Amino acid sequence: MGDQFQQRGQQWLEEFLKLSGFSASVTPDMRETFSETTCWLTIDPSALQPDQIAALIGTDGTVLDSIQYLANSTLNLGQTEALQGAYTIELTGYRERRQQELLKIAEHAAEQVRQTGEEYEIKSLSSAERRQIHTILKDSTGLETFSRGQEPDRRLVVKQVQA
Repeated sequence: MGDQFQQRGQQWLEEFLKLSGFSASVTPDMRETFSETTCWLTIDPSALQPDQIAALIGTDGTVLDSIQYLANSTLNLGQTEALQGAYTIELTGYRERRQQELLKIAEHAAEQVRQTGEEYEIKSLSSAERRQIHTILKDSTGLETFSRGQEPDRRLVVKQVQA
């Protein structure tokens, strides 16, 4: 994934924002996040009002999640595997803060499972957040993760690997 991948994401998000009535520039940046390389598209908040920032993030990041889902679906549609990849939409550090929270949640769940031997369910995560926790814990010795239930009540489960 190179400059073309980043530019495609930047152009798409800037056009999306413009069509949505938000005039903001976007900076692309390739980052390693939880052992995955993703293209972070950071929206410059300097031209946005506080209520516009709040509207773009949404309650618990739901709007930002939706924009990110649209970006990933649209930008990867019809592309060869070499040109496909993951995009992360960032605004005012929301994603970075949430990733730190997810890391703590994953570590707590792993610790609970190791101490009690019982399954640990994590509720109230978006599908993207569940995927991040799966990725965080994928190399944890003796643990496995899976999702249970149906949206909107889908939960991530951490449990010990059965020998």
